[in-house]
Amino acid sequence: MNTVSTEATATAGALERLSDEGVSIWLDDLSRKRIESGNLAELIADKNVVGVTTNPSIFQAAIGSGEGYEEQLADLAVRGVTVDEAVRMMTTADVRAAADILRPVFDATEGRDGRVSIEVDPRLAHDTAATIAEARQLAWLVDRPGVMIKIPATKAGLPAITDVIGQGISVNVTLIFSLERYREVMDAYLAGLEKAAAKGLDLSAIHSVASFFVSRVDSEIDKRLTAIGTDTALSLKGRAALANARLAYEAYEHVFSGDRWTALGGARANKQRPLWASTGVKDPAYKDTLYVDELVAPGTVNTMPEATLNATADHGQITGDTVSGGYAQARADLAAVEALGISYDEVVTRLEDEGVAKFEVAWQDLLDAVHKSLGSKGADAE
Repeated sequence: MNTVSTEATATAGALERLSDEGVSIWLDDLSRKRIESGNLAELIADKNVVGVTTNPSIFQAAIGSGEGYEEQLADLAVRGVTVDEAVRMMTTADVRAAADILRPVFDATEGRDGRVSIEVDPRLAHDTAATIAEARQLAWLVDRPGVMIKIPATKAGLPAITDVIGQGISVNVTLIFSLERYREVMDAYLAGLEKAAAKGLDLSAIHSVASFFVSRVDSEIDKRLTAIGTDTALSLKGRAALANARLAYEAYEHVFSGDRWTALGGARANKQRPLWASTGVKDPAYKDTLYVDELVAPGTVNTMPEATLNATADHGQITGDTVSGGYAQARADLAAVEALGISYDEVVTRLEDEGVAKFEVAWQDLLDAVHKSLGSKGADAE
């Protein structure tokens, strides 16, 4: 631990305690500026960051600004590449560079961490075959062992997860909101491992995380609780997302202690770790480290936007496992929400549909911004 100053000790303390509890800290952001300025390397060195996640919204914000991408955009314009090709060349370049920066972490953890995730085109979320093809292409383009391909947990995404894992490609399953879908995701992962084993692949080299979204659940359910407005309804605000995530961890413990897993674990397979996503608090009434402090459990990943990472470093309260003992209360909280007439199934279905749609919009905005940049440089970007 850094003992140079009281402030440094506090900073190291909160994040080191989180890591010591078995939580891998990943940064939910990436940009060319972050890479080239040395900021990512600093976060790895100083704030226990051991992985990076990206999504279409993150790349839209990074590349849409143009900052740091001017030279590559000019080269791409001269070559007359399509907009889709330009976007993939820029995003995979950033992921490749981040993977290189994280390579020492990857090596030290035997591939458990040191991971950088990149998502398939969100417009393919309901097309299994196209998702598989794009996942293979992205893995080939990035060409780094630390890459994880993000596949959304739609119905069409489930068989794609099995197929891609079966080919030995590591996967970050994203946009998981419901417990039922999460169980289907774990089943798809195990089926993929079984396919990989049948091909004679080294299961120890295949890794996966399941990105279970947190804050958006509270945002949607809290809105409905507020509309109901009774004391009982208002007392449940801020509890559904944590309850949902804790029950997801219970499901994880059950699946990865069963007979099916035992056979795969004996073949040196890796558990598919739960990853808490969407951990930035959206309601200012809640503590800004709520979805970090209250979701501490061994064998998990918490991917944080930088503001949440800094808040946790500054005043996070890491007090040990805050998940495992809370299953009964979690079930009671979700049952109480249902008793008020708020349908869990309807909420999580809406959130999945909205999640895919939001990423599609962000991706289209990115394509439009790159189209404009290429066009301004004289390229035929059609």
